[in-house]
Amino acid sequence: MSENVSSLLYIVAGVLFIMALRGLSHPTTSRQGNLYGMIGMALAVLTTLVGHPPAGLGAWILVLLGLGIGGGAGAVIAKRVPMTAMPQLVAAFHSLVGLAAVAGAAATLYAPQAVGILENGHIHKESLFEMALGAAIGAITFTGSVIAFAKLDGRMSGKPIMLPQRHAINIALGIALVVLIAVFIGNESKLVFWLIVLLSFTLGGLLIIPIGGADMPVVVSMLNSYSGWAAAGIGFTLGNLALIITGSLVGSSGAILSYIMCKAMNRSFISVILGGFGGDSAAAAGGDQVETRPVKQGSADDAAYIMKNAERVIIVPGYGMAVAQAQHSLREMVDLLKKEGVEVKYAIHPVAGRMPGHMNVLLAEANVPYDEVFELEDINGEFPQADVAFVIGANDVTNPAAKTDKASPIYGMPILDVEKAKTVLFIKRGMGSGYAGVENEVFFRDNTMMLFGDAKKVVDSIVKNL
Repeated sequence: MSENVSSLLYIVAGVLFIMALRGLSHPTTSRQGNLYGMIGMALAVLTTLVGHPPAGLGAWILVLLGLGIGGGAGAVIAKRVPMTAMPQLVAAFHSLVGLAAVAGAAATLYAPQAVGILENGHIHKESLFEMALGAAIGAITFTGSVIAFAKLDGRMSGKPIMLPQRHAINIALGIALVVLIAVFIGNESKLVFWLIVLLSFTLGGLLIIPIGGADMPVVVSMLNSYSGWAAAGIGFTLGNLALIITGSLVGSSGAILSYIMCKAMNRSFISVILGGFGGDSAAAAGGDQVETRPVKQGSADDAAYIMKNAERVIIVPGYGMAVAQAQHSLREMVDLLKKEGVEVKYAIHPVAGRMPGHMNVLLAEANVPYDEVFELEDINGEFPQADVAFVIGANDVTNPAAKTDKASPIYGMPILDVEKAKTVLFIKRGMGSGYAGVENEVFFRDNTMMLFGDAKKVVDSIVKNL
């Protein structure tokens, strides 16, 4: 296959990736977007294999074995993973992309003649820079994603873990990394390359450890962006147009999504990139206080009666709904309320759940009409006119501390103003604090009724009473 034909096919694959991103931007076209992405990736892989075929039977066996193991494992994991575990799965996959970038850079360093970057016994300076940058970003992505996975999966505390002088340490590591990259470009030392990787591994972990659970959706989005830039950097070194296009698309789209989410959460985009957000040590300790104030507790019968006699109900889904897989029961409850003439809408916070779009996907899975689902800025003004705010498993995104408590790790984050509704029905398993480790003041308001229990079982009981 000629170089021109390969370039043309890579461009076609790139167009398919762009169409995939466009399709994934809305639930109604997401399946089609996924299909475009799969076709584009298959085309890119085939073009690479045909345009640059492995030398010899042994090399072909290794390539096919790698594709089989990776593709097979990915298919099995994707089929088995529940929606509640999707955020940590995404974080885990990001770590693999980062590690692949490190491995690609190392392979290129040890066999530069294979990709044509060797001249007079020395690797091109620009290739050394691309190699070092791709490896550094990939290593940061790897350890950062591993920490994000551990926090999302409950294997590490979701609270911010503050190290003494962390900013000074990170700045020192950053400066050392720049110096090592400059040295590596000058002498092509393999030892310096591995020092760059080791330093980047350390920096990646230190950037993510101090970030609290409330900010974790932005972390997932930002790590997605990092993994894209790492792939693009290695793409330049390898001279592979598909890697450059794909990496740039992932990197830029992840960065744009992170910027949008930062605006929605009133966070600084620069501080996100540097890992310097998520509260301070005082805030991190705030979740250790034990709450003893009494709350008003109700039953499914009470909730059914209140909503049946309401005119307007706004439903606020959260991670608790995802854990209980209550979206189908919720849809059944809403259908019954509509038959009683109740107007029902869904309010989605930008970071509800553990990753962007988590709640939208769950509601789409239950065939909730898209025109009933509203984002925070479009529906927040309607809570004062609502008879009922029905909160199912959401916590931090409804917590007024974000507006009033400057010591809180969620301070400054826009929230859904559920407390302004005439009645707040709040489903929770117990009185535990949210993922950010902060007590929710709404629990103790006079207009709030707590419905304790598994979200699906509580909603099923409401359905029976309706």
